[in-house]
Order: sequence, then structure tokens, then C-alpha cells
Amino acid sequence: MAKHNVWMSVSDLMTGLMVIFLFIAVAYMSQVSKNQSVLTEYVETKQKLHDKLVHEFEGDTLKWQMTIGKDLSMKFNNPTVLFAQGSWQLTPQFQQILDDFLPRYFDILLNDSLRKNIKEIRIEGHTDNVPMPQLDKDPYIANVMLSQLRSLSVLRYFRNMPVYQKYDDNQKKLLEYWFTSNGLSYGKSLDSNGEYTIMKNTPIDLERSRRVELRIVTTGEEILENFVEKNK
Repeated sequence: MAKHNVWMSVSDLMTGLMVIFLFIAVAYMSQVSKNQSVLTEYVETKQKLHDKLVHEFEGDTLKWQMTIGKDLSMKFNNPTVLFAQGSWQLTPQFQQILDDFLPRYFDILLNDSLRKNIKEIRIEGHTDNVPMPQLDKDPYIANVMLSQLRSLSVLRYFRNMPVYQKYDDNQKKLLEYWFTSNGLSYGKSLDSNGEYTIMKNTPIDLERSRRVELRIVTTGEEILENFVEKNK
């Protein structure tokens, strides 16, 4: 009888362990499903926004020397059109491009169903590594200042555009919430192939590095970052 009771106790223990393992497996599968859903939404949102931008501006990318990245960046690559060397004043040519580009860009951002997925839109100024001692003795800091002034010039310009003035208060608040002005100096300088020099350890291409980019950051990126942080 004692042996029978021992066997029953072991049996109960094994049953309990199986139930625990079952709960763990269900919880794990649920977490995997949730993570997969986050990743799917993140990828689909970026792809849909990318497709809309490509469709809208496919006839303009060549004449504007603009590229649309999979990271939702709009890169204006011709430095002679954007700013005079060492200047942060928009050239008349770049103003004409912005007059055409920005209203259509805003229309996608403000009226599309995906706008709820937009967290931030960064106006990024990038420079070459030519020293600017009139701004600062440190070349990097000097170019931070120059690139910041350039991105700020773009922000100031569109806030004074007639199309911006016609937006209602809610639309203006949303644009103010989204847009930031960022001076990145030559930290993300490019080589002759348009690749980041730090990634390839290649010489800087001065002209390619002098550029302005508008980059959409989606809410999915924040979710993805939080997921990666939790699962380190």
C-alpha cells in the first residue's frame, strides 16, 4: 500500500510538471505570435509608405536628383542646387523644388490612413568635412552648426509657404509634432558609391556628402526597439 501511494505521488508530480510545461509552451507561442505581429506591421507600414512615395514622385526623382530609400528617406543629392558651399541659404533652384515637392509630400502625410503610424519626420542636414573656422575651430562642431542651419532653413522655408498657411490648426500641430531639424555634420558622410564611409572605410566624397534628407520614423520602429531591448 505504501508503494502504491509513492507511485501515485510520483504520477501526480509528473502530471503537475506536464501542466506547467504546457502553460510555458502556450505563453511562449503567444509571445512569438505577438512578436511576429509587431514585425509584420512594422514591415508592412514601411513598405506601404515607401510605395506611396515612389508612386507620387517617380516622375521627379531624376530631375531633382532625389532618391527614395527603403528607410523612408527622401535624399536631395545635388549640393550645387541645395546650398552654396559654406552657406545655409536655400538656392532659388532648391526653393523651386521644395515648392513642388512639399505640398505633395504633406498631402501624403496628413491625409493618408497610415499617418497614425508616423512618429517623427526628421529634416537632416549633412556636410562634407571641410573645416569652417569662422563657425568653430573644431571642424566637426563647425559642420554640426552648418548642417543644423541648413536643416533649419528647410524647416523655416516650409513654415512660410502659402500651402502651410492654409492648413487648419490641427494639421499645423500635427506637422509641428512630427518635424524635427537635425544637423549631423559629416558623421554620415558618403563615398563615391553613395555608401557611408564609416561602413566601408572609404574616402569621403565631398559633393555626395553635402545633402539634405527628410526621413520618416514610424511608430513600429519604437515598438521594435523596445522588443529588442526586452529580449536581450
